[in-house]
Amino acid sequence: MEKPFSPACERNAGPILEVLHRHLRDARGVLEVGSGTGQHAVHFAAAMPWLTWQASDRAGNLPGIRAWLDEAALPNTPPPMELDVGHWPALEGAGFDAVFSANTLHIMGWPQVEAFFDGVGAVLPAGGTLVVYGPFNYGGDYTSDSNREFDAWLRARDPASAIRDFEAVDALARAAGLQLREDVAMPANNRCVAWQRPVR
Repeated sequence: MEKPFSPACERNAGPILEVLHRHLRDARGVLEVGSGTGQHAVHFAAAMPWLTWQASDRAGNLPGIRAWLDEAALPNTPPPMELDVGHWPALEGAGFDAVFSANTLHIMGWPQVEAFFDGVGAVLPAGGTLVVYGPFNYGGDYTSDSNREFDAWLRARDPASAIRDFEAVDALARAAGLQLREDVAMPANNRCVAWQRPVR
């Protein structure tokens, strides 16, 4: 099949990788939730060969992800896993010490965002890291006119979708046992946010 392609993934992979390098230096197994086209999985797994990068998404996206992974034939990318955040598989003890997700929280409905953090909280061990990339509002305000326009487009397309308030998302992370480590401004009015479960 023809591989799916996202120009945005090509543009943002470099800046995201800089953040991932800081937070995944000691990681061994990364679960990517919502791998989309599969481009990020290939880019990041190639750049961080010391870890296993497990791509995942809903069933309809798996063939495209598989096409990217098969072409790259990297030794640290197992076949993509079916994962719907509303129905997490049993992954406790699966060896994931990090979770990554890009451009997903504003697409999901809020109950799915809550389910995402419930699942992450169950998967990550002490010392485990969550990195999320995408747009956020702060104090209920948009960070740019373009984000305001994007949010209106999202809501017109699906009323359940919306740019999320950072404070509400951070509260879910804290409820899942995670502490904020870094919140980095990224190109195109996006953010890359890292949380970690403390080592007790």
